[in-house]
Amino acid sequence: MELKDFERPPKRVIEEYLKLPTPNVSDALDRFKIKGGCEGILPIVEGVKLVGPAFTLKYIPVGVTPGTVGDFIDAAKPGDVIVIDNGGRTYCTVWGDLLTVTAVKRGIAGTVIDGACRDVPKIRQLRYPIFTRGRFMMTGKDRVQLEAMNVPVSISSVQVRPGDLVVGDDSGIVVVPKEKIEEVLAIAKDVASSEDYIEREVMAGSTLVEARKKHKYHELQRSKG
Repeated sequence: MELKDFERPPKRVIEEYLKLPTPNVSDALDRFKIKGGCEGILPIVEGVKLVGPAFTLKYIPVGVTPGTVGDFIDAAKPGDVIVIDNGGRTYCTVWGDLLTVTAVKRGIAGTVIDGACRDVPKIRQLRYPIFTRGRFMMTGKDRVQLEAMNVPVSISSVQVRPGDLVVGDDSGIVVVPKEKIEEVLAIAKDVASSEDYIEREVMAGSTLVEARKKHKYHELQRSKG
């Protein structure tokens, strides 16, 4: 299977996004009318953060000759987020403890699956950031097979391409198109700053209505064009 590599964002960008909650990133994407939130994809471990470029995989049901399930992990680079499009299937898993252990060993930033994982105790023991549609113990071997790596995929009806930035926290997963990473970062920081000012003014005695009006809260996510 041919593997195409992709450009990864600088470390500075990753560090800046790590400071931002996903709602601020989502609001920034709204400025561009981009739907980045992956509905129904939730964390297995609470209190962990995930930020990194997408290393994508697409799975399909098996045919006459079953293919491989998890032999892709050695191709990913430290800091990548493994993004697996398993078509939303929850009747079998495409991620287990051996992949979790290997991902931690290789410095993978985390995993996102439109589908299910298993071996949750190991994931929680290692506090590995993995976001899925569910968990189920039945293996994907001889049920699904890897169709392609580093191609555009769909996660909960959101397109994810190799190199797009994936951001995850307890609120879920949001995807930032690679062409918009810097612009979205600047706006998300502005949104976070405005919300911080509002919170401080409320704590100092202002009403929420007054504080929101002063800092134009209801316009933060709106397109300026």
